[in-house]
Amino acid sequence: MSEDGFEQIGVIPRNEKDVLKVRKGTYWNIEVIDIRWFANDKISRKGVRVNREEARLLLNLLRRELDE
Repeated sequence: MSEDGFEQIGVIPRNEKDVLKVRKGTYWNIEVIDIRWFANDKISRKGVRVNREEARLLLNLLRRELDE
């Protein structure tokens, strides 16, 4: 668990310094999934934070788009 209370559940590297981290945690008493870019292990403002229901909808959209 990180210092901000989020647990990392996955990492997608883009290059040597940039990675996309998928994390879960609680934000304002709401369980959320946070997908955010990190550069040299420093968090950026680029990303999205969705509640679990929104995450399910996003997953369905991505599955449909990727034909899986």
